[in-house]
Amino acid sequence: MSDLHQPVLTWYAEHQRDLPWRRPGTTAWSVMVSEFMLQQTPVARVLPVHEAWLERWPTPTSLADEPAGEAVRAWGRLGYPRRALRLHAAATVIRDEHGGAVPSTYDALIALPGVGDYTAAAIASFAFGRRHVVLDTNVRRVLARTLAGVEFPAPAVTKAERELATSVLPDTDDEAATWAVATMELGAVVCTAARAACERCPVTDLCAWHAAGRPAYDGPARKVQDYAGTDRQCRGRLLGVVRDADQPVPRGRLDAAWHLAEQRDRALAGLLADGLLVEPEPGFYALP
Repeated sequence: MSDLHQPVLTWYAEHQRDLPWRRPGTTAWSVMVSEFMLQQTPVARVLPVHEAWLERWPTPTSLADEPAGEAVRAWGRLGYPRRALRLHAAATVIRDEHGGAVPSTYDALIALPGVGDYTAAAIASFAFGRRHVVLDTNVRRVLARTLAGVEFPAPAVTKAERELATSVLPDTDDEAATWAVATMELGAVVCTAARAACERCPVTDLCAWHAAGRPAYDGPARKVQDYAGTDRQCRGRLLGVVRDADQPVPRGRLDAAWHLAEQRDRALAGLLADGLLVEPEPGFYALP
């Protein structure tokens, strides 16, 4: 057993946040919905949407039985709305090929639309207690600091990083699943990107980065996401107009929503290509 295990697991037992997808008795579908919603979105923004989603669609089949556009509408302003389409597509496969039950194995999960390595491992681990390396941004940062002695991990997961994470994965399924969520929580609330609260960390005395004097990151430039004035903001503005309407929206209302014509045209074309909008008749736009 790694020396890190016990202090991290004990800390998590005492300090974990009360989140609906972690509560005893939660469904695998609740976990799956949370994993889709939490991609690049803070917990505080996800909580009310997750609750409303599960009230309306308590099972994958209940979502799959409605048009994909309703998923986009209910997604609201969480951002990256293609996630809603992918979640609807995954729910449809679960209904049609898995008897309406979220599959429990990594291989079956990763075959679903919109599910990559991290999401498959997270659902298998958090919903079914399986033993997997779960590498989200928070886990990667905790392991980079405690084990590799660097402030931040590489921009993308490397083979060496995965091997290092595997080397400290607990042997039993239950402990490995708890380790995954515990290291994730530690990175989310203590060992954060903005500030490492070493004074509150249960493994400060075992942390290679802290022991080295917390050297500043000197790797490739870290990606900083802008939003204001971007195509993403323009897409969100146009999609919001359609999402909030009960009927197909005429082109003129979209033209009024964004002042730069070239960027607006590009964003609208992208929304149509991605399947987030449809044109039921020339010059009018609606959710799919």
